[in-house]
Amino acid sequence: MKRFHQFFKWMKGNKRYYLIAAAILIVLQYFRTLTPLFVRHALDLVTGEEDSGLPKFLIDIIADNSVKRELLLLSIAFVIFALVRVILMAVRRMINAYFTERIAYNMRNKLYSTLQNLSFTYHSNAETGDLIQRCTTDVETYRVFVGEQLIEIFRLVFLIAFTIYQMTRMNVSLTFISLATTPLIFGIAAIYFTYVKRVFKEVEEAEGKMTTTLQESVTGIRVVKAFAKEKFEIEKFDKHSKDYLKKDYKLLKLMAIFWGSTDFIILTQYGLTAVFGVLMALDGKITSDEFLAFLFYVGMIVWPMRQLGRIVGDFGKTTVALDRIDEIILKENEHKDDSTSEPEITGIVEFKEVSFQFEDDEKPLLNNISFSVKKGETVAIVGRTGSGKSTLINLMIRLLDIQKGSIMFDGVDIKEINKKHLRQNVGIIMQEPFLYSRSVYENIKIMNKSANKDQIHNAASVASLHDDINKFEEGYETMVGERGVTLSGGQKQRVAIARMLLDNKPVLIFDDSLSAVDTETDIQIRSALEKEWKNTTLFIITHRITTAMEADKIIVLDKGEIAEMGDHDYLLKNGKLYKQLWDIQTNVEYDFKTIDKGVE
Repeated sequence: MKRFHQFFKWMKGNKRYYLIAAAILIVLQYFRTLTPLFVRHALDLVTGEEDSGLPKFLIDIIADNSVKRELLLLSIAFVIFALVRVILMAVRRMINAYFTERIAYNMRNKLYSTLQNLSFTYHSNAETGDLIQRCTTDVETYRVFVGEQLIEIFRLVFLIAFTIYQMTRMNVSLTFISLATTPLIFGIAAIYFTYVKRVFKEVEEAEGKMTTTLQESVTGIRVVKAFAKEKFEIEKFDKHSKDYLKKDYKLLKLMAIFWGSTDFIILTQYGLTAVFGVLMALDGKITSDEFLAFLFYVGMIVWPMRQLGRIVGDFGKTTVALDRIDEIILKENEHKDDSTSEPEITGIVEFKEVSFQFEDDEKPLLNNISFSVKKGETVAIVGRTGSGKSTLINLMIRLLDIQKGSIMFDGVDIKEINKKHLRQNVGIIMQEPFLYSRSVYENIKIMNKSANKDQIHNAASVASLHDDINKFEEGYETMVGERGVTLSGGQKQRVAIARMLLDNKPVLIFDDSLSAVDTETDIQIRSALEKEWKNTTLFIITHRITTAMEADKIIVLDKGEIAEMGDHDYLLKNGKLYKQLWDIQTNVEYDFKTIDKGVE
């Protein structure tokens, strides 16, 4: 029942098309079993025998005193019959194509929307290449099975049923002889399915790893070339490609054994039917035309039985694909049980004894963090690598959920605020921004589709990017390339800043997103922000003291705790870590031996 639900849940809203196609298919299979009867009736007209098994209404239509004319009418009836079959086949295929493409369309959209709503933790651990394969290859596997193989089951079942019906009308004994090997074919197919399902899973996983390696290598091709690691990447891809080849070859061997053994069984069945048919014909138990019809009908049974093996194999492959799809679909949506509250956020932020620890860590990454920020204040967060700066920001926008304490926006706990509403009011600019392979203008405008040209130019000016863009040959229409490869690191960061500034948010976070710009540009950006966004609360994560020194409040994190807090002048007089960082970055004659004592 689980598999039944798994297979048919994606057909919701399209089952009527499937049922119509299945009904037409049933009619087609009955029509197919009539084909040998046309041949038999023609022989009967020549030999003078009767009871060909052709439907009575057809016999009445073509009945005539002249054998020649009756044969002509039979030929015309057969042509019309064949034409009707062709039309029905075309209609069935069009309906089938329509509903399978709709199913695939719905699956892709469902998968994509589900991925968009999965947690930050899930995406941190997932492999991009594998996710792409699930949304493309696995969906296509299901579409092909539903469109071709699943409906093929109906075709085979009804074709075999109608064929057996026609055979039993002629001779029951020879019918049983003609079906003698079918249990054996079914048994081999069942064993084949047991093995092939496991092998298909191994092939899918191997292909996923190969795809991920390819995706990572192509995406990071500039880094590969910069470090002359082409040989290493080629060898790594070759390793995964060989593993895929090995597992795929194992699958092909299984298929070859199955096809070869079933072919032998089918030919044996033909031999049994021919031998016993000839003997029965010699004994007068069946007529020559019945024997000929039996040979036609045996082919209609045993070859579809062979086709069953392909269906069984594809079924195994499809169950693996559906399991991989369900691994995404059944993941808990990060917005499940989310609050519907959307309170006004003005920029007042308070941390109360906030602690956080990853599941695979032995100790907390953040411990007992408490501070408050007024509307319009600028807060700089500094500290050594791994001190928890970015985690602090991820907790603010609920990419991660705090385990102890609370974070308040305008007096409201963030757990009581709808996540999407929270993120719409808190802008964040990452250190490594993602740019689309579009023009500079489009990359900035993507944050606010209704922004006009003046607004985009103003945002670029605040980000100290406008002059750089005007120096480009095509200006704002310059294509940035995939992931912004044609821009420098500082230009990419400033595009991301301009993009975020198009939507005036009460809280803005710079996650070390000024690291790639020079000090002068850094000062220009912060001065422009202070002038035009003076009511916006700013959080700036930085390693650069000259960036932090102008902040209203500086928080120094060390080993997940607030070691020092205050403004620049206060920390220079009373702080220890902050003063050491200041001395390192501003005094060229600083004694670097202090680094050996643990100062960065």
